[in-house]
Amino acid sequence: MNKQTLHHIVIVGGGAGGLELATRLGDSLGKKKQAVITLIDSTRTHVWKPLLHEIAAGSMNPDKHELEYLAQAHWHHFNFRLGRMDGLDRSKKEVTIAPYFDEDGIEVIPRRTFQYDSLVIAIGSTTNDFGIKGAREHSIALDTQDQAEKFHRRLHNALVRAQTQVAPVKAGQLEVVIVGAGATGVELAAELHNTTRELAAYGLDKIDADRDIKISIIEASERVLPALPPKLSQAVDLELRKLRVHIYTCESVTEVADKGVYTHSGRFIPSALVVWAAGIKAPDFLKDLDGLETNRINQLLVKQTLQTTLDESVFAFGDCAACPWLGHDGNVPPRAQAAHQQASLLCKTMKKRVANKTNLPEYHYTDYGSLVNLGRYSTVGSLMGTLSGGSMYIEGLFARMMYQSLYKMHLMTLHGVFEVILQTLARIITRRTEAQVKLH
Repeated sequence: MNKQTLHHIVIVGGGAGGLELATRLGDSLGKKKQAVITLIDSTRTHVWKPLLHEIAAGSMNPDKHELEYLAQAHWHHFNFRLGRMDGLDRSKKEVTIAPYFDEDGIEVIPRRTFQYDSLVIAIGSTTNDFGIKGAREHSIALDTQDQAEKFHRRLHNALVRAQTQVAPVKAGQLEVVIVGAGATGVELAAELHNTTRELAAYGLDKIDADRDIKISIIEASERVLPALPPKLSQAVDLELRKLRVHIYTCESVTEVADKGVYTHSGRFIPSALVVWAAGIKAPDFLKDLDGLETNRINQLLVKQTLQTTLDESVFAFGDCAACPWLGHDGNVPPRAQAAHQQASLLCKTMKKRVANKTNLPEYHYTDYGSLVNLGRYSTVGSLMGTLSGGSMYIEGLFARMMYQSLYKMHLMTLHGVFEVILQTLARIITRRTEAQVKLH
């Protein structure tokens, strides 16, 4: 059977779920030449999104953790195509990819179309600024590796500028304000406390980290981590306050200016570095995607089979999909564990579709709990499904090992156990000869 007659599975989005799905399908259907698998993404490399706060803070060097899509495709029997999806024609079973331009604005790849038999949309989510004045212009989100690296460069430049200037450090010059006290916000705050002090130790002797560097979190809810259990929230709040992180709860941001943040209570927090980590939404182009149903935050509505409600050949999963959570009022939460589970289910689904079977499996979310990593200071979490049938609070070394195992599980899905063991050993050895923080 030639490639033109094989079932064509197009996966749009190379995040954690999309890349895992492409790899699994490539190793099974692609390797056996039972289907053609094509992965489309707007970037050339993959970094696990839950690690972006570490790249932003400088505690992780992305060059050592990013994965080339082209290499992964070559090793695992699928195709990779660079570009951003911007259209869909369901009647022709065709996706449209926008032209790709280089950093100088020169067109590298023209507009293209790809035909599919099964389309899987896994483009994740973006930060939701809720239309707050100045948020888009004066704050940085952490949706992509480029944004995380951009924030780190600004942070590093701010420290170098403070070191070399003649005048004393101004109010807000070295203050980072994080809008949103979800997992990204609190984890970034803890990482920044550590890395800013590491950076200051590398020859920036004019900067007194405890005096000059300030970190603030603004949260509209009554507590940090409002979506997680109160006990976990209290533990994280206590740890952050030990690190002298300023926490402002029950405060809604009304404007982000070039010199700071205004809240509804009239408070002004001076800051030259603002990170927006409050809320998510699916990319805007999904709300007008050839008539497919979406909710108010642009997520595609899907059935338990992860098929979109109006087209059985179009699937969606991860943060860009609104999948009902059986037994609960809302949808499946936008978490990495959900995307991992859904990718596993869709691997089985695609095999059934290739075999022309119609009894597709249904997705039922299993909540294994939540973990919050505060860098070198602490890790806390709650595990679901314990012997008591409820949740178990964990912290310390055991919680940190559980947190690290999540990333290792992702890597094992992509590379296999043996290669991940070798990578881990290599990083342990080379870590001793490297700076503990990214210095540029």
